[in-house]
Amino acid sequence: MTTRQYLQYGSGWCAPQAWINFDASPTLYFERIPLLGKLYTKNKTRFPENVRHGDIVKGLPVAEKSCAAVYCSHVLEHLALIDLRQALLNTHRILEPGGIFRFVLPDLEHSIKKYNNDTSHEAALHFMRGTLLGREKRNRGLGAFFSEWLGNSTHLWMWDYKSIAHELRRAGFVEVRMAVRGDSNDRMFDQVEEQARWDDHLGVECKK
Repeated sequence: MTTRQYLQYGSGWCAPQAWINFDASPTLYFERIPLLGKLYTKNKTRFPENVRHGDIVKGLPVAEKSCAAVYCSHVLEHLALIDLRQALLNTHRILEPGGIFRFVLPDLEHSIKKYNNDTSHEAALHFMRGTLLGREKRNRGLGAFFSEWLGNSTHLWMWDYKSIAHELRRAGFVEVRMAVRGDSNDRMFDQVEEQARWDDHLGVECKK
């Protein structure tokens, strides 16, 4: 009997053993360099051992149509538009027919409503800080460059439901709908869906 594969990318430290976990973080790549990787980590804790380095844009080392489900949390907003489209195609490719793709990301519409309702002189600052679209200062020096190279916190493209649903259908997904945490018929998603990452954010489910 073949075991059904469940895969998430951009896993960070949420890496259940029942899932295949990938992350594209340069920090993870550095940590896995023999000997050298033991000397430094940017984060308070190292990535779990069962997290593999992999980039959904370049394509993950898994077979086509091999995954029953794919999940990602707060990943897609870190991709440039063209890379987002490639990531969706690659996600579609690895899903089995009828497979589920669920994800959560910042909700641009929610952020705009907050901005419009903010009557303070700092409304624009709150919007830029909340969406991670701007920089309050430019880091300089070799140490700052190295720290930025090992991180990927900037948001490169923001999404509302209408726009991301269009991209999903364009990539071949069907049954696209808004989702809330825990509303999937497949209870395996309970292992990866963290409440704090869903609150006031945009969840989406679709199928291949």
